[in-house]
Amino acid sequence: MKNDKMKNQYRVNEQIRVREVRVVSEGGSTVMATRSALEMAREQGVDLVEISPNAQPPVCRLIDYSKFLYQQKKHAKEMKAKQAKVEIKEIRFGPQTDEHDYNFKLKHAQEFLTEGNKVRAYVFFRGRSILFKEQGEVLLLRFANDLEEYAKVEQLPKLDGKKMFLYLAPKKAGVVKKSQQKMDREKREAEARSAKDAENGVEEMPTNGGLLANAKVSAAATATVINIAGFPKTETSAGF
Repeated sequence: MKNDKMKNQYRVNEQIRVREVRVVSEGGSTVMATRSALEMAREQGVDLVEISPNAQPPVCRLIDYSKFLYQQKKHAKEMKAKQAKVEIKEIRFGPQTDEHDYNFKLKHAQEFLTEGNKVRAYVFFRGRSILFKEQGEVLLLRFANDLEEYAKVEQLPKLDGKKMFLYLAPKKAGVVKKSQQKMDREKREAEARSAKDAENGVEEMPTNGGLLANAKVSAAATATVINIAGFPKTETSAGF
């Protein structure tokens, strides 16, 4: 039904009843008698398709009509895909989110981004927990880094009332698969560093009781240089 409707949008061959037409091609355009254009179409084994009936004279193409309809259908589908509304998925954290809950929400964020959705992650500060806003910022920055292979940062952590927001947008399709080798390499490098630190007697900071819950230092004091996708390397601070 839909294809029949598209077919009826265009006049083809003998349906074109004007005296002359403008025939367009890759080499340019030529105004000629409709009869001559029809003869040219028959010689080339294609159709004379009227693509702009309101022009003076009407504009036509020499092309196989079935191929022309396929191209039009494909173009319409691509335009519809571009106009598709992108959903924004929300992920909520507390300032002392534990490791299990963090990884659970990280997995969901990866799924949302892979599906082409944007992600708005935020930390909600209830009551006096607003005193630990630096801790919430560190949490969101870690979240952005862990999703670097899936997303680009649209807005760094920013406090708005009792909530601190981080906005992420999905990377183009195929980027995640392409970056898998990089992820594996970084994992091996991290394991090597941990082994070296263990040999040198360097202790890791405890994380039990919540993500960075025991770290009573501000984001500025951590002086952690984080390279977030889409942003130059800067030292983290509470003033992002």
